[in-house]
Amino acid sequence: MTASLRPNGDRGTPLPRQQSKQRDAFFDNAKYLAIVLVGVGHAWGQILDGNRTVETLYRVVYTFHMPAFIIISGYFSRSFDLSPKRVKRLITGVVVPYVVFEVAYSLHRRYGDDAPDHDISLLDPTYLLWFLCALFVWRLTTPIWKTVRWPLPIALGIAALASMAPSVGNDLNMQRVLQFLPCFVLGLVLRPEHFALVRRRSVRIASVPVVAAAVAVAWWSVPRMETAWFYRNAPAQAADAPWWTGPVLTLALFGCSVVLTACFFAWVPGRRMWFTALGAGTIYGYLLHGFLVKAGTYEGWFQEPVLDQPLGEIGLTVLGAVAITLLCTKPVQRTLRCVVEPRMEWAFRRDAGEEAREREARPKTGAREAVEAREPNQKVPV
Repeated sequence: MTASLRPNGDRGTPLPRQQSKQRDAFFDNAKYLAIVLVGVGHAWGQILDGNRTVETLYRVVYTFHMPAFIIISGYFSRSFDLSPKRVKRLITGVVVPYVVFEVAYSLHRRYGDDAPDHDISLLDPTYLLWFLCALFVWRLTTPIWKTVRWPLPIALGIAALASMAPSVGNDLNMQRVLQFLPCFVLGLVLRPEHFALVRRRSVRIASVPVVAAAVAVAWWSVPRMETAWFYRNAPAQAADAPWWTGPVLTLALFGCSVVLTACFFAWVPGRRMWFTALGAGTIYGYLLHGFLVKAGTYEGWFQEPVLDQPLGEIGLTVLGAVAITLLCTKPVQRTLRCVVEPRMEWAFRRDAGEEAREREARPKTGAREAVEAREPNQKVPV
């Protein structure tokens, strides 16, 4: 940065490429706010029994918080291909954290919940780790969705079929992978102008009655509909419902998710806020906050009578938001980057294109040094 206080410094001197490429504040804000809702939702999930107000808010949040996160993940996966660079990033950013945290969560349950017989299984994701399994599968299939003509209708058809297919097993939590697939594919087909559209002032105003109506419907649904439908991790038959309710509810929930996600995006600020930088660390908050929730379950913290009172519920909500915010901060990122975002250069072959560029650069560098040695006072043109 030059002495000038202007972002671009001297107008005649362009910034280097690495400095001019900045993160979009809107998406970082959206990721942070979505991850806060994830943490708060998991806290609410421990006190639902007999609490219609909390369950109403819980259902509204569960309708859109993970779809919003998944849509953003799909949007930023548009450039994914099966090149070595992308595959390496998929392994270090998804596979390795999944293996590390699956083992960690399994050990946490084994010793924290006094369950010495609890197995460590990489095929049965623990708690929130299903998202990493899903992200791995979705990104691997991205070239397919970028090739077919009607990606979103096909993804909706697959999700609808999965919702009425008990034969889809629990390995890698495949029901969730398939039922949330349309959200990821929707992110793949979205463009910047679509996000600009939902951020218009008219959409922001219209979202208020829409969310109010959603809260009213959720309140009405509490005694009439199982909360498990919002998890999308089982076929209709698992809830003793007719097979045809699976596709109907899958399409209905997808529509509600899209509408409420649009309302959510409409209210996400587009400028830099105090929490914008935390958007880059949401994966840390996501992976780590589950230990706090599970520890509270194992230790019986959520059974405290105070949590049955409005002030206790508000306090738990604030505590959940603060905890997941702290887990997204830079100190946590620096401490755990070795397992959440490891580089692992030792585990991968060098890219052939990169090696070729280095070989081409070596003779030129040597020739330049030789000329400079012979003619030290003569400037060699670049």
